[in-house]
Amino acid sequence: YLTDNEWLNWDWKRMYEADPCEAIDDDACSTLMLGGEGCMWGENVDTSNILHTIWPRAGAIAERLWSVAEDTADTDDAEPRYAEFRCHLNRRGVAAAPHSGHGPGRANPGPRNAPGGPGGCLEQRR
Repeated sequence: YLTDNEWLNWDWKRMYEADPCEAIDDDACSTLMLGGEGCMWGENVDTSNILHTIWPRAGAIAERLWSVAEDTADTDDAEPRYAEFRCHLNRRGVAAAPHSGHGPGRANPGPRNAPGGPGGCLEQRR
């Protein structure tokens, strides 16, 4: 049972790429899909890391569940929205995990690791 803890390093892109209608015919999906959820197991979390374990990866799951499939098929298109959502959460006091994006100071090898350098949300303010 999850002995290597690989799932702890699933980033938002892996969550986003999961197709909620994978086993359902495309024509039937909109009528058969009533909802969805993103689960978080607690054997490796406590109060010090629960928020950045959940957020903002749960936002990636939510966007896939509540958006038109054709509009949510590409992680490259979603990446700027995802990065901004993480910053939005941080500005509101939610300790969301660093963005696993590309570029100087933005690369993050896993959702529970520190970012590779300074920047992040401060660079995105306009």
